[in-house]
Amino acid sequence: MPVYEYYCRRCETTFDKLRPVAASGQTAECPAGHPGAARTITVFATLGTAGRDEPAPSMGGGCCGGGGCACGAGRN
Repeated sequence: MPVYEYYCRRCETTFDKLRPVAASGQTAECPAGHPGAARTITVFATLGTAGRDEPAPSMGGGCCGGGGCACGAGRN
C-alpha cells in the first residue's frame, strides 16, 4: 500500500496516511480527528552523488532488470 499526503483545512496540518490505491481519492481523517482532509500532491527529491567527484550510479543497460538480466539489452 502506498503512503499518501493529506492536508486538513480545519487544523491546517499536513500528514501522511498508508492507504490502498482504491481509497486514494477519498478524504481522510486527520490525526486530530477532523474528517474531510484532502489528498495533496507530494513532492520528493532523489539523492545521488552527481556533482561530486564521483559520477552518479548507473541503472544499467536499459533492460527490464537494470542491466542485470540475461536479455542482452545494452550489450555490445
